[in-house]
Amino acid sequence: MTAEPVRANSEWLTMREPADAAARATELVEKIRPYLATDGGTEIHDFGCGTGSMARWLAAQLTGPQHWVLYDRDAELLTLVAADPPDEASDGAPVTVETRRRDITRLDPGELAGASLITASALLDMMTAEELQRLVAACARAGCAVLITLTVTGRVDLSPADPLDGRVTEAFNAHQRRDTGAGRRLGPHAVGAALDGFTRLGLDVVVRPSPWRLGPHQSGLAAQWFTGWLTAACEQRPELGAVAPLYARRRLAEAAAGRLSVTVHHQDLLARPR
Repeated sequence: MTAEPVRANSEWLTMREPADAAARATELVEKIRPYLATDGGTEIHDFGCGTGSMARWLAAQLTGPQHWVLYDRDAELLTLVAADPPDEASDGAPVTVETRRRDITRLDPGELAGASLITASALLDMMTAEELQRLVAACARAGCAVLITLTVTGRVDLSPADPLDGRVTEAFNAHQRRDTGAGRRLGPHAVGAALDGFTRLGLDVVVRPSPWRLGPHQSGLAAQWFTGWLTAACEQRPELGAVAPLYARRRLAEAAAGRLSVTVHHQDLLARPR
């Protein structure tokens, strides 16, 4: 999608799957039910599918036969998806899967024909404004509901608080919005840009909070998240390198002792034809 491709780590995606499932705004699932097919099955297209966590989470909450079309640029991730597909719908109906290796911002117009629903998760903040514009236009042409979950807002709360938290948050958000060579990534501005884009094209848009809440029982995930968060911040603001090692030791010790709680704020978005 950009001149600086992001290759998701499959181990990280697997580790975060339970936290993703717990965070997503389930009330939006109820709002998509009227848009799903009832006569012959629902076709759902999942953009940037990673290891398939979105399909595993959502398929089990829907009824009736489903066919999922999963898109990613990474062939290895698509292999993992095929090896661990959703089991079945909530009423026991079959769920089938096909994978497509694609740039989801440059799909052929016919690829979404027949879609009842388009989904994505943890995707929009990595896109540029131009990429998002193309994606929104493709979704609007498809004429179906669009559910996009877990887009970062730029807000992070750590407890206990530390004087460096704010500086690292600011640096990480700047890293999220860095120029990739094909344009500046949207980062925390992505939900607002998507809302504006879908609204301009005549869709009704609902946005709901979907925060990750990582407590003592998710200490391993919290430590992994913290390490990546701090590394990205130091890449963006090298001057943080002077204080980062002590800060990291302090925070990782708190995580190991079960004393660190982290809330990473996200938003879920549902766009529906009027």
